[in-house]
Amino acid sequence: MFTGLVKEIGTLVATRPGPAQQTLVIEARLPASDREVGASVAVSGVCLTVTASSERQLTFDAAFETLRLTTLGQLEAGARVNLEPSLRVGDPLGGHLVSGHVDGVGTVRSVVPRGQAHEVWVDVPAPLRRFCAPKGSICIDGTSLTINAVDDEGLAVGLVPHTLAVTTLGALQAGTAVNLEVDLLARYVARLLDHRTEAMGDPKEAGLSIDDLVDAGYLDPGEGRR
Repeated sequence: MFTGLVKEIGTLVATRPGPAQQTLVIEARLPASDREVGASVAVSGVCLTVTASSERQLTFDAAFETLRLTTLGQLEAGARVNLEPSLRVGDPLGGHLVSGHVDGVGTVRSVVPRGQAHEVWVDVPAPLRRFCAPKGSICIDGTSLTINAVDDEGLAVGLVPHTLAVTTLGALQAGTAVNLEVDLLARYVARLLDHRTEAMGDPKEAGLSIDDLVDAGYLDPGEGRR
């Protein structure tokens, strides 16, 4: 698990294709405890496992399915990526809970300067829009952000000067592809509502009945079953 608080910007040094994956070599200076082989690191929002480590570089293997479903497959040497080590017990939760499992790829629609900040509109894939609401959370390229507004095609977020300086989001421009992970809570709530809606088609599954209340002891049998 992660919180969407980027700890460092890394630079992709090289990519090496393999039989079932692509190896990514990233220049980074994360603390020794966060760069051990086997550690999990979010790379622009994608949870990857460290397969090799040196003082200045980290190596990851990304499966071809991961490359296909995220922006990692589009990266070339020199690209900058957001890095966040996984949470440890006792770490502060400064952003929101993030799994590192990207839900889809969005496209930046516009970037509008607002003083020293930026307002960024992102077009969101249709299946993900139902999970986006004003004041809700969204993870964009591994960065936890608050949704300021939504429309029929996507959402808007505000990037303050600190976020622009310490993440790759300061380089966003119209047409840039970004990794998106919707809020876990929003996904679970939507699933519960879907299940209830589906159940409404069968009276026996539509919710509490008189018999349920009698069986649970909230009504006497004479009151409930007439």
